[in-house]
Amino acid sequence: MKTEPVSIRPLRPADLPLVADLLVKVHAVDGYPVEGVADPTAWVSSPAVLRSWVAELDGVVVGHVALMAADGEDAARLIRERDRDRDESVADDELRALARLFVSPDARNRSVGRLLVRTVMDHAQGAGQRLVLNVLHKDQAATRLYRRLGWRYLGDTDHRHDDGSAPAACYTWPA
Repeated sequence: MKTEPVSIRPLRPADLPLVADLLVKVHAVDGYPVEGVADPTAWVSSPAVLRSWVAELDGVVVGHVALMAADGEDAARLIRERDRDRDESVADDELRALARLFVSPDARNRSVGRLLVRTVMDHAQGAGQRLVLNVLHKDQAATRLYRRLGWRYLGDTDHRHDDGSAPAACYTWPA
């Protein structure tokens, strides 16, 4: 039986229950995300989310990614500090965060994550925006993906969440 290629499209309201269920499934396998699991629908549809996309494989939602305002992101703070040292600056509307990327364990090794990340990168490039993200140190597959796609390491931070904090790395794109 032939499998259809992965398709990426904007999130629709009808997708929210599917995406929420997927988030809980991913969390059970990976411990990611470290927040949002108590109310996954609210987390993926937070007012901070500017746009989001889903990946479909054979008509089933298998992944999600969001574009968010970068306010409060440790990576944004590091970019601003670095740019201030260089007498450069990035306007608030030029800086966005790639966030809330997750892929069904059943759909991994099918380039789903890469396609979702590329979608956000392409959108940001078309809008003249720079991207930042934080990735937990434990999430090595995500770190390898970002590096392969040209994201540049900025520094380390502690990602704070309801249950405490976890070590994380900050990245930016375009590098």
